[in-house]
Parts: sequence; structure tokens; C-alpha cells
Amino acid sequence: MPPRPSSQRASRSGKVPRTLLSQIRLFATDVDGVLTDAGMYYAESGDEWKKFNTRDGMGIKLLQKAGIITAIVTQERTKLVARRAEKLMIPELHQGVMDKLSLVREMAIRYGLTLSQVAYIGDDINDLETLNAVGFSATPADGMPQVAAAVDYICQKKGGEGAVREIIEMILDAQLGQ
Repeated sequence: MPPRPSSQRASRSGKVPRTLLSQIRLFATDVDGVLTDAGMYYAESGDEWKKFNTRDGMGIKLLQKAGIITAIVTQERTKLVARRAEKLMIPELHQGVMDKLSLVREMAIRYGLTLSQVAYIGDDINDLETLNAVGFSATPADGMPQVAAAVDYICQKKGGEGAVREIIEMILDAQLGQ
């Protein structure tokens, strides 16, 4: 999909139309580089570690409390991500996904939503198609340049350092301020 017109692209100022954010009913996120710092840490034993931001987790819980469906959509497949999703009681955990847009579209249909009611945050080129299709798209401050050029909002925070919470606060502020 081609990037959005420049009039609809990448705001760092937070000047995203409240009407856009107030329509969100499904929030989906990538993992590596968004919920984490994009690092993959391996122990000599072969164990893999990822660092998640607890404030992002609390934000996800706040979305759920507000009645917004939460989802993880990632190409990776790890027990760590499954454990994190279980702890946060995220109802839609999708790992090993090669076609993220098809999956997000499928979720929207299942919940009776349109893509305009979906927010998605991603950081790399495998997220571009989905970012261009949803109602609200964002990337962490350290997202890839091609992604930053295509999204509605570039976070002030980096992946794994509160970018997800930043977006969640914007969505909740728009919805509670209606």
C-alpha cells in the first residue's frame, strides 16, 4: 500500500484529531520494537529474554477496562510473549503471523468493526501494510524511517519505553472526553 497523503502523516505534536481516536474499538500492537526495545537477549543456556514496560501493561489493562479489545500481532513465536499476553489477559494473541493485515481485518470482522475502528502500533516494514489500512496508526520514536513516514503519529517514547502507553493515553483521553 502506498504511504498516506502528507496531510494525514506523522504528527509528533499530538495534534491527532480526537474524532479519529474516539472511534477506536480494537487496539493491536506488534511486540519486538514496540512492547520491547527490539533487543533479543540470549543466555548461554539458550534461554531468551525480553524486557516489557510495566506502564505499557497498565495501559493495556486501562483499555480493557474501557471496553476496548486488545490484541498482540507478531511474526515471532515465543513462550515469553504468550506469558505476557496471559498476564495482561489480552484476548487476542496471534504469534507467527506473516500477513498481519489479513489477521487484523479478520479480527475486525469477527467483532463487527471496520478497519477505521482499529488502532495499530508497529515499528518495521512488516507492519506497513497494516499501518496504512487502519483508522489510527503509530510508531515508537525509534521506528524505522519508512514506518515513520507512513503513520498518523510518531511517539515521543521509544519502543519498550512507554510508546504503547503514550498511544493508549491519547485514545482514552479522546474517548473519555467525548
